[in-house]
Parts: sequence; C-alpha cells; structure tokens
Amino acid sequence: MKIVIAPDSYKESLSAMEVANEIERGFREVLPNADYVKVPVADGGEGTVQSMVDATGGKIIELTVIGPLGEPVSAHYGIMGGENTHTAVIEMAAASGLQHVPHSRRDPQYTTSYGTGELICHALNAGIKHIILGLGGSATNDGGVGMLQALGAHFLDAHGQPISPGGAALAQLCTIDISQLHPGLSRCQLEVACDVNNPLCGSNGASAVFGPQKGATTEMIEQLDKALSQLADVTATQTLTDHRHSPGAGAAGGMGFAVLAFLNADLKPGIDIVMKAVGLANTLKGATLAITGEGRLDSQTLHGKTPMGVTREANKLGIPVIAIAGCVSDDANILLEHGIDAIFSITPRAMALESVLSNAKHNLYTTSINIAALYNTNRPR
Repeated sequence: MKIVIAPDSYKESLSAMEVANEIERGFREVLPNADYVKVPVADGGEGTVQSMVDATGGKIIELTVIGPLGEPVSAHYGIMGGENTHTAVIEMAAASGLQHVPHSRRDPQYTTSYGTGELICHALNAGIKHIILGLGGSATNDGGVGMLQALGAHFLDAHGQPISPGGAALAQLCTIDISQLHPGLSRCQLEVACDVNNPLCGSNGASAVFGPQKGATTEMIEQLDKALSQLADVTATQTLTDHRHSPGAGAAGGMGFAVLAFLNADLKPGIDIVMKAVGLANTLKGATLAITGEGRLDSQTLHGKTPMGVTREANKLGIPVIAIAGCVSDDANILLEHGIDAIFSITPRAMALESVLSNAKHNLYTTSINIAALYNTNRPR
C-alpha cells in the first residue's frame, strides 16, 4: 500500500513537512507496513520556498538585502535539491513583504521592490538557470521597478537622473535603459507564480485593489495609478509591447507587469508550478491513497489552493483523497463536489487561537490516527 502525503503548511504553526511528518506518524500507528511518500507542497505563496526545499532536499540561502523602506532586512531564498540544483525558489515577500514594514510606516508611494531584485541577482551569480518567483504579500506599488534596478536597469527622469524609489516617483519617468540588465537573465528561465488576474491600472488594477492594505489612501491610489500608467506608457514606447492590460500585470504592486514586459517570464498558477517542480504527478503513480491539507479548508480552497491541485492530479489516476486541516469552515463541504473524498479538522473542541496553534502538532497526530483507523475499517480483509 502506497500512501502519498502532500499537504501545504498550516500557517503560523507547522511547515508543510512538519504537517506531512505528523500525518505519517499517526497513520503508522494503524498501518505500519504501508509505503509512505511525503511531498510537501505549496501554492506559490508564503511557505513555498520551505516546502520546495524540504520536498527535494535542497537548501536555504540567507542574506541581507534592501527592504521595502530602503533599510537592510534579513531575507532568504531556496535552492532545490536532487535533479533540480540549478533551480532557485524566491518569495517576493521575503525581501519586499509587508512584514518588513510597521503599520505606522506603510506607504506604497515610497516602498521599493529592490530587495527582490537582489535575491534574483544573488541566485543568478550562483549559476542558477531556472527561477521560480512567488508573488504575493508585497509592501510595494512600484511596478517592479526597484527589482529591475537591482538587476541593472536604469529608470530616468526628464533630466536623465535616476528616479527615486517607490510608486509615486514613476510619475517622473521619461526613459528606461535596460542595456545593462544582468547577463544571467538571458540564460535563465523565469517562472512566476501568480494567482490573480488583475491588470496593472484602473479600478481593478494594482493600486485600487491592493494599495489600501499597503497603506494607500484614496488620494494616493489615484496618484499611484497614474504613476503606473506612466510606467506602462514609457515601457510601451521603448519595448513596442503594452502589458498594462495583461492578466496578472497588477500582481504584487505591478511586479507582474515588470516580469512580463522586461524579463520574458511566464505567469502561471502557483500550485501548477510547484507540483511540476516537485514531480507530484509521477509520485502519485501507483498510490492507494493521497492525503493533503492546509491550515483552513473553505470554499476559497477551490481557487488555486494546494489541496485542490493535489486532488486534481490524484483524480486523474483514480486515487481517493483525504484532506486534513487546522479548521474547516461551514462552506467547506463544497470541496466534496470537486474530487476530495473526505475532509477532517484537527481541532478537537472549542479552543482559543493560541491553543489551536500551539497544539497543532499533537492534534494533527491524534486526528491522523483516527482517520487511519477509519480508513482501515473499509479495507478488504
């Protein structure tokens, strides 16, 4: 009997590998002779680097970069192991995320994505030939210009001077010089995990939709949107392509636009990129059961989240799927209509959030024992 365990992390409590370990430990209590294969997975958001490093036996690279506020911050990226040692996994949030900006200082007029570019540059200098970049959680609205500056591009005003960091300064942009972009980019495949379809500008654009959570006021949103439009105008005159309306261009404060317009990247659903990179489809072959999960199962799980990606691949092979979560919402049963065979919550009773998080490992272990026992009762004797 082969059981594939492919969960996402439980945010704020357990990494995807820790989740997989506890599920295996619980199942072994009942089914000690089964063949367990653990494949930590993620959907391109927070935890993707750790999941992919754990899944392949890779390594984490720690370094100091320029954070959103122009100050040094500690950041990291991952290099995958096994047959993928030339693949790096980078989360934009690690260098340019909201967690680096106190609430009192959140202002997307000035925050920069420069640090994300430094992570990419470091990976290229290490000889990386394939980069998986996860968008999301950014503190920026600079159209990815900071990232491109770190990679050697120059964004100049009417006087030929570099524009200041941040989204507001894009309004002064007149000229873009990409002649000195890092040479490693031409030898590197860049895949970008992006799960939103927002364009760069307008009522559904980066500034209007994502600006408020980054500290933008109504007045700022209008100014930032005009500034991004200026970026798109100048880019179009120099590259002869206009990606302002491309799906995903508005992701991560316009980072989607930057990678489309200047780095020839592909924007894809995060879970699809991750599953391909860790070889999940091949791992599932011959499995008797697939187990997946995430911190919370609800109707939003349907939209590109890890459990549905795993379920989609398992369903192709006729493999039943069990999903285990930290908590299960009232609307989670809709998942049963989309390929998941059973869903379980590990929370045994009404508990304070602090207790739920601190006891997640034990609760997951004990719940897994009971799920395994139930599964075992239905096996042929």
